[in-house]
Amino acid sequence: MTRKKKPMGSLKSSAGFEAFVLDQLEDLGDVTSRKMFGGVGLYCRGVFFGIVARDALYLKVDEQTRGAFEAAGSIPFRPYETGGGTIRYYSVPVAVLESAPELTRWARQAVKVARKG
Repeated sequence: MTRKKKPMGSLKSSAGFEAFVLDQLEDLGDVTSRKMFGGVGLYCRGVFFGIVARDALYLKVDEQTRGAFEAAGSIPFRPYETGGGTIRYYSVPVAVLESAPELTRWARQAVKVARKG
């Protein structure tokens, strides 16, 4: 029997949180956002590198960058409660989110990962 994916509820975030994230990422340059599946996709010069969902920011990771996220206590983005697994986006720690220079540094790494594919 195939298990059906159960949504975890809306991916929607508050407009205030979305604006805060975009303000914090201003120094990254040319960051745009697009609504997608109730959440928001973040793009830098057309490269999809982040997700804003449920008032959290998730950045793209790979084998080299995931360890820093895990060491900081980050969790993977899970759009569904069951099934579907995770995708290669991890939550940004609050301390990083609150520091625009540090968030920009982490986001630059996410953009590099996203460009690689």
